[in-house]
Amino acid sequence: MIELYTAPTPNGHKVSIALEEMQLDYTVVPVDLRKGVQKEPEYLKLNPNGRIPTIVDKANDDFVVFESGAILMYLAEQTGQFMPQDTKGRSRVVQWLMFQMSGVGPMMGQANVFHRYFPEKIQPAIDRYQNEVRRLFGVLDRQLSDNEYLAGDYSIADIANWAWVRTHSWSGVEIENMPALQRWVDAIYERPAAKKGIEIPKRPDADEIVRSGQTMIQR
Repeated sequence: MIELYTAPTPNGHKVSIALEEMQLDYTVVPVDLRKGVQKEPEYLKLNPNGRIPTIVDKANDDFVVFESGAILMYLAEQTGQFMPQDTKGRSRVVQWLMFQMSGVGPMMGQANVFHRYFPEKIQPAIDRYQNEVRRLFGVLDRQLSDNEYLAGDYSIADIANWAWVRTHSWSGVEIENMPALQRWVDAIYERPAAKKGIEIPKRPDADEIVRSGQTMIQR
């Protein structure tokens, strides 16, 4: 049983999608980012960085893993799913996972801040981050022009990148002129686990009762 501390963000969705794809039993503990729960002492004992997501592997001596990319790798290695076993195949997946962790996520996050949330419209900052997002999307589009998925078969690299790329409009960047990237986004939307994963947890305004602050997902 995995205990998942999460919120409805791309980084949180990476892990809920993976758990659904791997068909693992897990408990969801919603973390209310608006109330700053992620900065409270009890949560910081699990995740010193004060971010989501975090998992606790109850079946492995309550082993704690934080950082979404590290969680994806841990789950893939524990289950033997969505990560090749051979050295080269594994490296290809890790390369595209790190591409998301170091590039796509941070740049889209900054684009979101300056395009959506910052009180002043600082156009040079908006342009800088949106242009970098477009550049990174172009890299993905070129890779996907010759490959169905980023690193061979569907993997945690696809899960990580898709959780962010699918929100491209929120960053003010469209992908209609990137047919391979659009094809890939649409294809993963058709996966039942991906559809379910992006609904976990429900957004705070969703009409849902969560008993004792937790939601149990079992198979």
